[in-house]
Amino acid sequence: MRKMIGSVLLFILVISTLAFPLTNTGAATQKVYKVPIENEVEKGLYAFLQRSFSEAEHAGADAIILEINTPGGFTDAAWKIAKLMDETDLRVIAYINDKAISAGAFIALHADDIYMSRNATMGAAQVIDSAGNAASDKAHTSWRADMISAAESSDHKRDPKYADAMADSSVDIPEYRAGVGQLLTLTASDALEVGYSEGTVASFKELLQVTGYENAEIISTNETFAESLARIITHPIVVPILLSIAGLGLVLELYSPGFGVPGTMAIIAFILFFYGHLVAGLAGYETIILFIIGAILVGAEIFLPHGIAGAIGSLAIIGSIIMAGGNPMYMAISVLIAIAIAVTGMVIIMKFFGKKLHLLNKVVLMDSTDTELGYVSNVNRVELLGRIAKTSTPLRPAGTIELDGERIDVVSEGSYIERGKSVSIVKVEGSRIVVRESVEKGENE
Repeated sequence: MRKMIGSVLLFILVISTLAFPLTNTGAATQKVYKVPIENEVEKGLYAFLQRSFSEAEHAGADAIILEINTPGGFTDAAWKIAKLMDETDLRVIAYINDKAISAGAFIALHADDIYMSRNATMGAAQVIDSAGNAASDKAHTSWRADMISAAESSDHKRDPKYADAMADSSVDIPEYRAGVGQLLTLTASDALEVGYSEGTVASFKELLQVTGYENAEIISTNETFAESLARIITHPIVVPILLSIAGLGLVLELYSPGFGVPGTMAIIAFILFFYGHLVAGLAGYETIILFIIGAILVGAEIFLPHGIAGAIGSLAIIGSIIMAGGNPMYMAISVLIAIAIAVTGMVIIMKFFGKKLHLLNKVVLMDSTDTELGYVSNVNRVELLGRIAKTSTPLRPAGTIELDGERIDVVSEGSYIERGKSVSIVKVEGSRIVVRESVEKGENE
């Protein structure tokens, strides 16, 4: 019996001795997060990187490798990404496997170490505006200082004159093909020579070997569908397009009785706008609440006089859009573009389409319900022609009238008519009933 107990204790001791180093080995395994930076640098990319850095920090990773291949992008997003890199305690390695141009070069300079593939390049970091021209002196000077600071703050003490030459074409460095009027772009060999990279590697596997992570567990992070969609939606070119679609949809809806496709398009455009900015971390729920309040006030304008609710609601909607964008100046410009397009669309509609405008004119066969051409539809209410009614809502130009206790959707001939005014029914085209303000103001129904 004693022998059996002794054997069991010995067995447990041996297993424990063997298990202990195995456990330690597992705990000591290094973790490296591989995070891609591809396509343009914009606000949606920042949201993806913020999530990736957070995951790496919570997982106790030893390093983050940013695999960079970007033509550049927007400085405001690059600044936020650089700050994210500066604030993490993890080692950040920039692996330029193709191009790190403009904002991409700025991001790479904020890494702890830079490695490049044999055919990679970095540089050409001048700030340009939305029209493709050189930015203002103020923006240029600020960006130039940021590039220099990024080089100087590196642990490797990179010579700032090369970062300066990347941002300013007036800096002359002819030995690296950057004469006056040309921005500096470094090849892999150039960058290694001037101390802007720590090495040139043939592959990601070789990068792991030279950085000491050849046995590390590699965890790749990729954009989710929501993040990819957010990157598209928050792109500075897409934002004005979405807002313009929303504005035009609302204008078309005004000229169509009831609620139809244009209004639906406007709602979808607004939903996409706020969804993208919410996922990207640019908008909070307070902006959505403000937008909903504004929309309710605009809708209430149908039943309230004087236009005060509509004005306040419109300001609330515009304010929510500007707040959602992260950059108030850019969002204000986008809103102005959308308003200009909507106003232009309204002018075109009133001038060239006028009374004949109907929802989706290219899809609906208008002649089938045009009484002037002799066609009669089973929904034509020709008995209403010439009748006098009162407006139950303002006509802008669509609205509602009341005739013999019946509420009827109508449109005016184009002008605004207040609530409670006498109107005459002048045309019936299928479900489209056209009215004008009655000349005889004192006339009753």
